[in-house]
Amino acid sequence: MTNKLRIALAPGDGIGPEITQACLSIFEAAGVLDAIEFIEVDMGRKVFNQGDSRGMTDEAIETIETTGLLYKGPMGTPIGGGGKSINVTLRKTFGAFANLRHFQTLPGVETVYSRAGVPVDFYVVRENVEDTYGGIEHRLTPDAYTAKRIITTPGCDQINRFAFETATAFGIDKVTCGHKANIMKMTDGTFLDRFRFISQDFPEIETEDVIIDALCMNLVLRPDKYKMIVLTNLQGDIVSDLAAGLVGGLGFAPSANIGDQISIFEAVHGTAPDIAGQDLANPTSLLLSGLIMLRHIGMRKRAAIIENALLYTLESGVHTGDVKGKGEPVGTKAFATAIAANLGKNPETIEGCAVPASDELNHTLPVRPSVNEMMTTHEQVVTTVCGADVFLETTLTPLDLAAKLQRLCETTPFKLTVISNRGTQVWPTGSPYTELVNECCVRFELKEGTVIGQGPTVHLLAKVAEKFTVTEFIPIRMYDGVPGFSLAQGQ
Repeated sequence: MTNKLRIALAPGDGIGPEITQACLSIFEAAGVLDAIEFIEVDMGRKVFNQGDSRGMTDEAIETIETTGLLYKGPMGTPIGGGGKSINVTLRKTFGAFANLRHFQTLPGVETVYSRAGVPVDFYVVRENVEDTYGGIEHRLTPDAYTAKRIITTPGCDQINRFAFETATAFGIDKVTCGHKANIMKMTDGTFLDRFRFISQDFPEIETEDVIIDALCMNLVLRPDKYKMIVLTNLQGDIVSDLAAGLVGGLGFAPSANIGDQISIFEAVHGTAPDIAGQDLANPTSLLLSGLIMLRHIGMRKRAAIIENALLYTLESGVHTGDVKGKGEPVGTKAFATAIAANLGKNPETIEGCAVPASDELNHTLPVRPSVNEMMTTHEQVVTTVCGADVFLETTLTPLDLAAKLQRLCETTPFKLTVISNRGTQVWPTGSPYTELVNECCVRFELKEGTVIGQGPTVHLLAKVAEKFTVTEFIPIRMYDGVPGFSLAQGQ
């Protein structure tokens, strides 16, 4: 029985096995394997091809849940079929709610910003579980499709607190919230509100918020003004890849997915099947992700030594073929060998990492919950039903549709208040220039002085469904007297 810390290892697909082996050879040279045992697990394309739509075996799941740590190479999701992205599935299944990525100018890696002398060094913290990544989509009519975006207060609190706690641990004194709260006032608005709320526990950290489109422009113009940015899932995904472009590409962008009990460290670039097996792949992203993992478990000394060796190697002009910089490119194995040979050396053109006196392993093994944890934030909210939004498939004009619906609800507690098409009001007022599709939302609200539960909204739905094709139905509510629904554009 070994006393080593066990970590699940998934080499991945395409170039994954090559770059994984390169990283393991560096870890071995640095003495990492004296304290760590990697347990290889089956997941990725091989498992998909065997007919398992999860992309991972039961044994792999058990190993990950037992060790609480997964180090993985890039994996592809087969095109077509029922399998969803294994990368997203892993993060969501194991509650790895925080994606942490570090983008920094590396010596010897030529970019527009390195040539201009503009330093890039910031972190992106991306929420990993919610948003459109639930993959909840429906076809509503022959022409209309929808995707559900889920943002929750507990999820916002989790990721924002993680950002501030990580900033504190890293000595970062400014955190920026990227959002689109000017348009998505309830979802992104909640994300921004909870950012401001959580920030009150960290008064020593400067905060700011910026609309996501302006953030993307600013990152291209002045990336050096940011230190840490926290974002929702989809926006964080897009900004992360933009940020990778600032430092040379995804081959230099490490990624860690941190949960309360299980964490995943991975390369987020593609599997590059066109160069697989040719000793051409760049292992830097996976190596940097591994260094975040080593620091996460307390092996800060070895992580610093390896990072300094990597920086020295790149600085010396040793790099793989995807890198723009001085020196002739080398293969994957030769690059890893060079890093191993440079262990103990420090970069000369930039400041290297401070090397702690020793490593202190501090990983806590997961404790398997007996039931799924239920997260709640607002528990004393007064909720009242005030109507319903019913989505219909129809080609009727707004006037004709309104006339039919008004007659239909005459004997109910409801009145028709607005019809919108693709979110824009088309009745009781609107413009004839608004182009329509064959799916619309009709909003019914309670008549004056009426108080009901949810039941009457369901009866209303039944009456509407007798005459129209219903594509979606949502009761609308007030929460502590505040509407829990948005207005139509133009309303």
